[in-house]
Amino acid sequence: MNTFHQFIFGIYPYICLAVFLLGSLVRFDREQYSWKSESSQLLYRGQLRLGNILFHVGVLAVFFGHLFGLLTPLWVWDMLGVSHGAKQIFAMTAGGIFGGMALVGLLLLLHRRLMCDRLAANSTWRDKLVLVWLLVTLLLGLSTIFVSMDHLDGHEMVLLMQWAQHIMTFRGEAANFLTETHILFRLHIFMGLSFFLIFPFTRMVHVWSGFASVAYLGRAWQLVRPR
Repeated sequence: MNTFHQFIFGIYPYICLAVFLLGSLVRFDREQYSWKSESSQLLYRGQLRLGNILFHVGVLAVFFGHLFGLLTPLWVWDMLGVSHGAKQIFAMTAGGIFGGMALVGLLLLLHRRLMCDRLAANSTWRDKLVLVWLLVTLLLGLSTIFVSMDHLDGHEMVLLMQWAQHIMTFRGEAANFLTETHILFRLHIFMGLSFFLIFPFTRMVHVWSGFASVAYLGRAWQLVRPR
């Protein structure tokens, strides 16, 4: 295993997560007026609703699927009686459905932003970078499904789970688990990690507000009384 591989998959994840968390905190503290999604609905409504729904439903399902699928310990699946092969088939199916939804929605959003002159003129290079970065990441992720179809024993999936769990528990040998994985998996991981690196410097910071707004569901009713 060379030094570059060790850095990318053993050290780089911590750099990305540190920038993701600290960068978001600093931006919220110093640039609250830029903390917004910068909605483009007033400029052009075409394809926005369908694209938004497909993308957000798909990408949220993919994100939480990755989160729970990679970080759930192997002994939990064994205790539930779920084989590695069955889990891989389920991950491929769910990932294909929701990843496909996110891809279609993203293509609609990217098309409207680039093809509409008003939107293109009001879009920054960071807006376009986020969309293109997400597009490449999604395409790489969907392409790994075809790689996984060649071996349904779940071995490569287990290696990915062990890598993720070793990273989250700060164990230094994490990068070792990815030496045998297909190059598409490693490229997908690199693009996904790098997305967290650029996250605080783009409009994506509004995701934090989206999660925080869930607290409003349990908020007490506001009482309004007549004079």
